[in-house]
Parts: sequence; structure tokens; C-alpha cells
Amino acid sequence: MGGPMSVYFEKSYQRGFGTYPLKGEPLKAAVREAITVGYRAFDTAQMYGNEAETGEALAESGLARDELCITTKVHPDNYSEEAFLPSVEASLKALRVDQADVLMLHWPEINGENARSLRLLQKAFDIGLARNIGVSNYTAPMMREAQSIVEAPLVTNQVEFHPLIDQSRLLDAAEETKIALSSYCSVARGEVFKHPVFAEIGARYGKTAAQTVLRWILQKGVSMNTMSTKPENIRANFEILDFALSPHDMKRIDAMNATNYRILKAGMLPWVPDWDR
Repeated sequence: MGGPMSVYFEKSYQRGFGTYPLKGEPLKAAVREAITVGYRAFDTAQMYGNEAETGEALAESGLARDELCITTKVHPDNYSEEAFLPSVEASLKALRVDQADVLMLHWPEINGENARSLRLLQKAFDIGLARNIGVSNYTAPMMREAQSIVEAPLVTNQVEFHPLIDQSRLLDAAEETKIALSSYCSVARGEVFKHPVFAEIGARYGKTAAQTVLRWILQKGVSMNTMSTKPENIRANFEILDFALSPHDMKRIDAMNATNYRILKAGMLPWVPDWDR
């Protein structure tokens, strides 16, 4: 399995449950089902507006705190000296925990100058608000810069990662910096299902197209955060450790990156960086 090992792999939390864009009872029902299936890593963010409901659902599960890996992300609007730490403390209160297992910067700063927010992230780590820290949506050059600024290990860069885009530059940067990648939009919001190759490969392993894609992601050394409200999909997304794709099938899926399908394009939101920089 390629790439550096992240905290998710070390703690067997490589299969995380994402909570965006869920809220209210659908969120809590999905979290309850995910816990029943076996998920122990849960991903949220200030931007999602669901930290309190996620915290409530996890608290009601009865699981011991050390059984859970809880990730949240700081909103770029809170990257100032005045707002950063209070926003993290508010997140932890909403989540009903004293520390985040992984605290991330959700996006690069709009001006591309990330030193301030990275130093504030380091400060949150230093005072014990997070067991681990990371970033999200950083380009390869930003990963290298972050490593030079932050003293604590950055355990992950959470990015859009699926077979329909070429993320080899990020994978190379992950290997170089030891900042492991974790994925969101792992099935490209359903776009992968338009390509028969995933179902065709999966059928030979007795797996679905989605399970095939998720297994490919794991074999690239990338952890993931999958989301569904359907119990059968929540379970299927978790059941991907009982098979392995052959080198031949990995190469066939690798070739799909020529599709060049990216969900979050530069300029789509104020914070989305120039991915090709």
C-alpha cells in the first residue's frame, strides 16, 4: 500500500464516516447506523453546521471516548488571532469533547499566505485542544510549505480524491512530507457510476462499483470519509477490507484519471485554490 501512514491507518480508522451535508435527525440516524456497522472515525467541520448534532449522536452511542476518532475543521472566517482559538473551543463544546482527535484547517487562506493560520493551528495543538493536526484542500506546494512552518506532525491533508482526477502530485507530496492524504467525494458524488469499468472490475470480486473505488483509494494509501443515509450503503462502504484489487486492476482504474473530472474547481468558492499551481 503506497503513501505514508496517517493516524487513521495507525488506529485502524482508515474508513471514516463523513457527515456533510447531513443535519438533524437524518444525521443522527446515519451516525447511529455507522456506529452499529463498526465505524469509529467521524468527520465534521465548523462549515457544516452540524457539530452539535454529531456530538450528541456520538455521546448517545455510549462508546468510550478513546474508541472514537473525531475530526473537525476550522472555518476560514475564523483564521484571525481573535477568532481561531475561541472557534475551536466552541467546536469542542458542541462536540462534547475536550480535544479533537484531528483538528484541520478547512481551506487555505484566500490570499494563499497560510503562515498565520498554520501557526494558530500549532498553538491549538500546543495548548491541548487537539491530539493531532492537519490541513484540508492544500496543494502540493502548500503541503511542503506547511511542513516547514508547523512543528507538530501534520497527520493529513483531506482532499477531493477519486479515480477520475489525477492526484499524483499530491501523492508525491504526501510521500515527501509524510503528510498522508485522506479523501472526500470518494465516488465523485456518483460520477464514477457513469463509467462501467468500476462495476465490471467489482463483479469479479463480488463487490459493487462503489466498493471497488473505495478499495482502490485504500490501496493508494489514502484514508477516506464516506457518507450515506442508506443503511445498506453505510455497511457496504465499510466492508472493503476482505478483498484486494490486483495490480492489473489498479492500473486500469489509475488510467481513469484521464477523465479529469474535478468537483471543486478553482474559483468555485473564495477559498478554492489553483490546484495546478
